[in-house]
Amino acid sequence: MLHKIIEISKEAGSVIKKGFGEKLTLEYKTNVTDFVTNIDKASEKMIIDFIAEEFPKHNILAEESGGDNKGSEYTWVIDPLDGTMNFANGLPIFAVSIGVIKGAELVAGVVYDVMNDVIFAAEKGSGAFQNDKKISVKNNSELEKAFVVTGFPYNIVDNPDRAMERFNSMLKHATGVRRLGSAALDLCYVANGIFDGFWEVSLKPWDMAAGMLLVKEAGGMLSDFDNKEVTVFTKQLLASNGYLHRSLLDVINLKK
Repeated sequence: MLHKIIEISKEAGSVIKKGFGEKLTLEYKTNVTDFVTNIDKASEKMIIDFIAEEFPKHNILAEESGGDNKGSEYTWVIDPLDGTMNFANGLPIFAVSIGVIKGAELVAGVVYDVMNDVIFAAEKGSGAFQNDKKISVKNNSELEKAFVVTGFPYNIVDNPDRAMERFNSMLKHATGVRRLGSAALDLCYVANGIFDGFWEVSLKPWDMAAGMLLVKEAGGMLSDFDNKEVTVFTKQLLASNGYLHRSLLDVINLKK
């Protein structure tokens, strides 16, 4: 199955790459920062058509077209273009993200970094890979040396879940804080040892399904802000190298 996910991720990525820099059709959803392009839709249709042909009995949970529950133990969680804002503005930081859940467990995940032509892939119990190279989290345990990444929800003006306060707190304690605009890639960069941690509120399942498995299989840790177990439906996520997990939780929860 993992090879099939990689295959369709690359095919969808080719559609996105071809559309990058071209004139786009935008459709706004909740506000001017939350929109979908014709390329998002074309990528998602390609992925869904692929699943319908290869795994016709499997469920689908996709960002643009919603859910299709066929009663299967398998569910494909799809973000056809994670980083739409970047894509639409000509910033080459975006990805295709596909995770597969069996029952309640993530069993496979692929994130395709389109413009760098890099595949991040993981299968439950088999490790995490960047192209064909096995990857692992960074071993830094010093908070003052922490290099971390975050993102903001579309309704950041409402400051959901104290997102602004948490961000300000991290600015005071980590050596570097970044916001790249693609949660899927943020998680991959924790998995491959670039970032020590990633946190965000109000994420959707398709934003993090594949990336969560990559972090876990690369030796990292996942939790909500109360250090409780997370699923793709959890509204808070901290992903870390493990060594800094407790320290990052303290910062996020304004205890430092």
